[in-house]
Amino acid sequence: MYTLFSLNLKWIVRDRILQALLTASLVLIMLVPVLSSFSMRQSQELAVTLSLSFISFVLLVFTLVLGSTMLWRDIERRYTYSVLSLPFDRGTYILAKFLAVAFFIFAGALFIGLCAALAIKVSAVRDPSTLPLQWGRIAVSIFMDSLKYALLAALGILVSTFSTSFFMPFFSAVFIFLSGSASQDVYEFVTSSSGMKLNTAARVAARVVYYIVPNFGAFNFKLQAIYPIPLDPLQIVYAIAYFIIYTTMALSLAIWCFSRRELT
Repeated sequence: MYTLFSLNLKWIVRDRILQALLTASLVLIMLVPVLSSFSMRQSQELAVTLSLSFISFVLLVFTLVLGSTMLWRDIERRYTYSVLSLPFDRGTYILAKFLAVAFFIFAGALFIGLCAALAIKVSAVRDPSTLPLQWGRIAVSIFMDSLKYALLAALGILVSTFSTSFFMPFFSAVFIFLSGSASQDVYEFVTSSSGMKLNTAARVAARVVYYIVPNFGAFNFKLQAIYPIPLDPLQIVYAIAYFIIYTTMALSLAIWCFSRRELT
């Protein structure tokens, strides 16, 4: 397992596209103090908002690129045949892929987060705010975003196990992300008094999609990091448990699909 994990991680680190994306993200983060200066009264709050949004966007791009290409590229270049000829089963192969992607997502979030902390501090010192900087909540927000994108990566790998092209895993991951980000709002609307005006089929379909598609809204803690909104520890525990259960199911299904795939 460790050998496959390290090999996959080395491939990720050496990827020039990812290196370019990481460099571009650092440039964007360094622009936060400049952009936040346009807010006369909430420079600190804007700096935190921009930093967390930039980090979330960069992690999304990393996840879409890695989750949809890791397995497909190996199969396309026939690396898979060489690896699977070694004493590794397909389950170990899939888990090593996921762990390498997840590790890179968390490491990238940590690195960019530290750079963002510097940018936020510069904005806070230049234009002091009446609200204290909630460093712990900012860290929680970044960590929960990392969990969200690790889950999305697992789903991207799952689609890759039965897809024969790059486009299906990529666009499936995009669709899952958009659906999962809006599922909570759609469910709340459907179950509200306004949603009762919809026909029964639409309400049932919305409920089914809500329980199947991952609820990425459960990992959103940005408001608690920006404003003095109480942070519920149980909400964090539930989100982590949700991540573990959903990711385990996705990877188990990925291993099952890949173990039955004919590689020709």
